[in-house]
Amino acid sequence: MTVDLLLTDAKAYTKGKLRDCSIAINEGKIFKIGKQTNMPKAESTIGLKSLLVLPGIIDAHVHLRDEGKAYKEDFYSGTAAAAAGGITTVLDMPNNAPVTMSAVTLRNRMEIAKKKVLVNVAFYSEFPKKKDEIGNIVKEGALGFKLFMVEQVGGLDIGDDNALFEAFKIVESLQVPVAVHAEDEATIEATRTALERTNGNDVEAFLKAHSVRAEEIAIKRLLNIAEKTGVRTHFCHVSTRNGLKAIVDGKKLGLPVTCEVTPHHLLLSVEDLRQIGSTAIMLPPLREEEHIIALWNGIKNEQVDTIGSDHAPHTLEEKINDVVWNVKVGIPGLETLLPLLLTEVNRGRLTIAELVRLTAEEPAAIFNLKDRGKIAEGNHADLTVVDLKRKYAIDASMFQSKAKYSPFNQWNARGRAVKTFVNGQAVMDEDEIIGEAVCGDIVQRG
Repeated sequence: MTVDLLLTDAKAYTKGKLRDCSIAINEGKIFKIGKQTNMPKAESTIGLKSLLVLPGIIDAHVHLRDEGKAYKEDFYSGTAAAAAGGITTVLDMPNNAPVTMSAVTLRNRMEIAKKKVLVNVAFYSEFPKKKDEIGNIVKEGALGFKLFMVEQVGGLDIGDDNALFEAFKIVESLQVPVAVHAEDEATIEATRTALERTNGNDVEAFLKAHSVRAEEIAIKRLLNIAEKTGVRTHFCHVSTRNGLKAIVDGKKLGLPVTCEVTPHHLLLSVEDLRQIGSTAIMLPPLREEEHIIALWNGIKNEQVDTIGSDHAPHTLEEKINDVVWNVKVGIPGLETLLPLLLTEVNRGRLTIAELVRLTAEEPAAIFNLKDRGKIAEGNHADLTVVDLKRKYAIDASMFQSKAKYSPFNQWNARGRAVKTFVNGQAVMDEDEIIGEAVCGDIVQRG
């Protein structure tokens, strides 16, 4: 038998350890892992010179924009950014224009995406106005639902616990997760209104409105509903010590809850926000050092389940405004997620096993991404090849993303993806996008 591709002289992370091996790939799947002498013949062979091969990185928190927001990012530029960052699968958030919140809007979005994506893309939906439509959205292929508690985005009244309860019961019966942006809208709006009356329009006002308490209130409220409904609840971008503690306490009670942190909440503080200014405005905002320490402890204690980029691109003009409430929240993150984490591996703050758990194994398990997240025979050949020794300065002006700014601009990194394989096809090689906009799969609920 002759396979499509043979990767030789690899140091692959498989079955919980690093292994010197070759990897045979055929028809988009991993056909065989073993010694080179035991490999089949191949149409093409690539020698990896003992570079590290990781399971393809999965980013479960990405805003690819497109459609009405394509001026910020589109499916091609966003998935090119993912490929450049060594990410092979992304989950697209629903706060688009139009909002993804029906079987029709989801179907249309998938149709647009399938002609333009370089990496695998799966989709969240917002909750529809009529709960009877939830099943149709899942049938159409949504991997999960997203609930924005910080503002009204979808059709579900975020201030009505009974409405949340009824919707969550349906979702639980369909066995799909709900991802939550947990900040309490009422708490934030009350503070913001009071601040605006006294011309509180700066970064300090933003921090007061989007307080630590606003996150904690929202998390505890959702934990209560998760306990009553049994729905699988995934808390996005947890940023506070007490918020994480509440989630951990929920896990101890046996609740089906998981949580994510981001590189910016792990590596930047409120002091960085004050220095950088509005381009570093995101939600939740950057926090004080005590919260950063708590998140890192959560990683070490396996209380944190995933790390996602929360890639949220905007134009630079939308990020700069004298009135902080007019600043669009979010930063691009697809091209910085992995190099920042590899830098922490080199510093001894993170292990390869932890990195793989947080960015591949657990995202695949939580969102039921079948045959992804591990380097194993029969799995999709989504592979991220890494040079752990590569040193470079992050240069936002060179991003594949349309958003060419970053709070990490000019940071010195050590370690980066040098090749990205999606379904057995090379889509990135040494910073150059070499794949076609049909390499990625549209991943639907199986």
